[in-house]
Amino acid sequence: MARRHDPGRRQRIIDAAIAVVGARGIAGLSHRSVAAAADVPLGSTTYHFATLDELLIAALRQVNGEWLAGFARWVDGLDPAVPLAEEVAGLVADTLAGDRARVELEYELYLAALRHEAVRPIAAECLDEMVRLLGRRVGDERTARAVVAFADGLLLQHLLTGAPFEPAVVRDGLAGVLG
Repeated sequence: MARRHDPGRRQRIIDAAIAVVGARGIAGLSHRSVAAAADVPLGSTTYHFATLDELLIAALRQVNGEWLAGFARWVDGLDPAVPLAEEVAGLVADTLAGDRARVELEYELYLAALRHEAVRPIAAECLDEMVRLLGRRVGDERTARAVVAFADGLLLQHLLTGAPFEPAVVRDGLAGVLG
């Protein structure tokens, strides 16, 4: 079906790219697979995104924006009376208890930056924004960077191993890192 005026087409292509990565992984991402998922002509995907890196960047920006909105809400809700290690254990627990497929998708797009140099700055921007948000709250960007790295690594390890989540291990480990 031809659509002469289709202002939502670019967004549908981005949404389709995210869906394709979620279903098939980065290896399944192509202009053809995205066009089929978005129900648009192949030429539309290459018109809006000349390269797959451009499409990956758009997809990662969208996923990062959604993640950062949730992270900002978490930071805003931090209770100064609760040890930071306890709060981080809660964040990790909530993330792992949530939509696993979504978390895997987020990491798949994030880790695409390892092979796609053009995507690296977008992944780095997300990490830097997390550090900035948490740093404002804890008053120290170095501590914030360590906490973000710790939580990020811990989430990735749990996704990879399927090991049961133990909040005490997170609390004790982070307390050791924070001193």
